[in-house]
Amino acid sequence: MANVPANLKYSNDHEWCRVEGDVAVIGITDFAQSELGDIVFVDVPTVGETLDAGEVFGSIEAVKTVSDAFLPVGGEVIEFNEAVEADASLVNRDAYGEGWLVKVRMSNPAEVDALLDAAAYEALIG
Repeated sequence: MANVPANLKYSNDHEWCRVEGDVAVIGITDFAQSELGDIVFVDVPTVGETLDAGEVFGSIEAVKTVSDAFLPVGGEVIEFNEAVEADASLVNRDAYGEGWLVKVRMSNPAEVDALLDAAAYEALIG
């Protein structure tokens, strides 16, 4: 059973979101990292860009696949986690902590309300 912290919000695309004021800290869920397998590289070319919810902000490369990463909320990508850039396996080891991917200054914080809570996300992944 995947770890699904109750204090986070989730997207149908398996990203999580933690709100800190007008900034959303975003990563991929424990379920997503376990499905991808050993993550070897994370690419986020969108720092400084403003994107809508649902748009691709980067890609996650695992040993056998590459997966797009989607923003659960729209806004300006203000930071890419340098620790993950240096060691992508952090996402496998600590998806909800040291393995966060980006910080986004939200255009519309109300978009968070449309995301799934932990119970709804657990139902999604079964």
